[in-house]
Amino acid sequence: NPQIKSDKQQLGGVIYSIKGPGVDEEPFGIFSIDKFTGKVFLNAMLDREKTDHFRLKAFALDLGGSTLEDPTDLEIVVVDQNDNRPVFQQEVFTGHVLEGAIPGTYITKAEATDADDPDTDNAALRYSILDQGETELFSIDEHTGEIRTVQVGLDREVVGVYNLTLQVADMSGDGLTNTATAIIYVDDINDNAPEFTREEFSVRADEAVGGIDVGRLEVQDKDLPGSPNWVAKFTILEGDPNGQFAIRTDPKTNDGILSVVKPLDHESRERYQLRVAVQNEAPLQAAAPKAARGSATVAVEVRDVNEPPVFHSNPLRASVAEGAAPGTAVATFSARDPDTRQHQRISYFKDYDPEDWLRVDRATGRIQTKRAINPASPFLKDGWYRAIILASDDASPARTATGTLSIEILEVNDHAPLLTSPTGTLCSDPSQGSGLILGATDEDLPPHGAPFHFQLSPGSPELARNWSISQLNVTHAWLRLRTEAQEGLYSLQLEQLLNVTVCRCGEAGVCTPGAAALMAGGAGISLVALVIVLTSVILLLLLILLVAIFERFRQRVREKGLLDALPDDVRDNILNYDEQGGGEEDQDAYDINQLRHPVELVPPTAFRGRQPLRKDAPYHRIPAQPSRALPTSPSDIADFISDGLEAADNDPSVPPYDTALIYDYEGEGSLAGTLSSILSSLGDEDQDYDYLRDWGPRFTRLADMYGQH
Repeated sequence: NPQIKSDKQQLGGVIYSIKGPGVDEEPFGIFSIDKFTGKVFLNAMLDREKTDHFRLKAFALDLGGSTLEDPTDLEIVVVDQNDNRPVFQQEVFTGHVLEGAIPGTYITKAEATDADDPDTDNAALRYSILDQGETELFSIDEHTGEIRTVQVGLDREVVGVYNLTLQVADMSGDGLTNTATAIIYVDDINDNAPEFTREEFSVRADEAVGGIDVGRLEVQDKDLPGSPNWVAKFTILEGDPNGQFAIRTDPKTNDGILSVVKPLDHESRERYQLRVAVQNEAPLQAAAPKAARGSATVAVEVRDVNEPPVFHSNPLRASVAEGAAPGTAVATFSARDPDTRQHQRISYFKDYDPEDWLRVDRATGRIQTKRAINPASPFLKDGWYRAIILASDDASPARTATGTLSIEILEVNDHAPLLTSPTGTLCSDPSQGSGLILGATDEDLPPHGAPFHFQLSPGSPELARNWSISQLNVTHAWLRLRTEAQEGLYSLQLEQLLNVTVCRCGEAGVCTPGAAALMAGGAGISLVALVIVLTSVILLLLLILLVAIFERFRQRVREKGLLDALPDDVRDNILNYDEQGGGEEDQDAYDINQLRHPVELVPPTAFRGRQPLRKDAPYHRIPAQPSRALPTSPSDIADFISDGLEAADNDPSVPPYDTALIYDYEGEGSLAGTLSSILSSLGDEDQDYDYLRDWGPRFTRLADMYGQH
């Protein structure tokens, strides 16, 4: 034990004391001193790793308590003992090394610490490998803990992971020890080439089908699955000059999937012999052994199937002139059958023909028009008509091809240009007014429309002496007088008749009021057109008149009893059923005897019953019906009809003649019968139809047909 002693006083006359850490400061009570002898005592276990030394103050006092000397420093040093084991910083160290690495390749470093005094052997550490398996491939630096390879032979495909047991010891390897684990992973390199599992493969593929898988080419590779050293890449070396096949890699199995990318044709080639090679995405290490089956042969058999017909030209374009007659040839939309080794017939059908305009020959595909197409059809797009034609073979099941036929409807110059206004007005003096502007239109589309050429009719050279036409633009011309002309309406013959009214004009070039009447007469239709209209009206009236006369004379002939010998009337009776709006007085039938027998009136006693009087006639006024003579010439026809109308209107026993709502039976025992009746042959030889010649030239043909010859 340490001891302090003062030389200022006799023994036993001095009192000692100490102060500082370990006495009256933290940590308390570790040290104490004998106050009479000055010996210092240790009262507790010291730990150098906590406090490696203590610095105290020592005091010497006399018995009276006075200081004999100045305080003295007392330093107590704690001497280290090897009471701490070395400790690895990690329980498990990991490292990676490429397979095939050369000796001395650094992998990882193991590190440990010791709590003892680093300046003593208590903390002098040494590293070692306690266990690494049967083959000593690794070493560790005893001072630094670095782990390295010591020889060749690392092969991931043989051993992929190594587990090493490490040890650290203090006292330069002879003291306390501790252990840890080192896991070393051998990383893959491409030291194994992929290989086919077989040297030959056989697959089958249907013709005329593309984009389908036809077989698998199995391969194997010892390198790490999923890595670029393992993934296979396939190449077709030969046998596919047109690029009809392709091989892709299955990412799960690494097999090659053979597919047809362009349709095959059995008729042109039945079998393919492909030479295929395989390699990895990553380059192969130079030292790697060559693959025994780096290539293989693939035999592809092309199976024959029924293929659809193929149109020689699809889509097909044709042209047809507008307004073409039915039966006009359009095109021949023919197809061929690729199945040359199968005897099949091709039939043609329409699939889309919205206007039902076309006719397709089923055997040849020849297309004709059925009728003229409507130019206003909504299915004409910019002058084109679209139809869809089908070609089908007779196999089972049948295959069908679809063809598009586009027909251009060619514009034809089938409309003459027309004047915008066929009338106009000119001043009689050429020096007055600005002439007459003529315009024209044409329903035809270009190039059969404008420009228009205006000219006077070459057949009337006198027109050119008095009139002139000059072109203004492609659609208008300027008409002028060459010399002064008389007022009136002129008809100029162009391609179309032009009515020009020549009038007297004032200084402003406008017709004077005196010419208004003349202008009004010429502003409507032309003189020739007016004559044609009036003539047509007159002819129509004459025709109506002749029909009325003919019906009148038929009634007279019936009254002569020409067919009295016939047992039955050949005509039906007209019965009075009901009518609309006639009133009560209209419920009785006509007394059509006046129409049936215009020459010989039937006496009142011949009526079947008393005829009621018309309500518009007085009861006491019943005039006698005079007998009227049959007209003998066309000039008497009008008087005959007028007399008949007046007689009917004045007869109080029948409704008015012009009432159109009352009917009557035709009668019985008709004298005239019917010329078209099948019974006419019974009595034609007894009839005299020569009287028809008196009715005028229109009935002469009837007289020739039925009269006496």
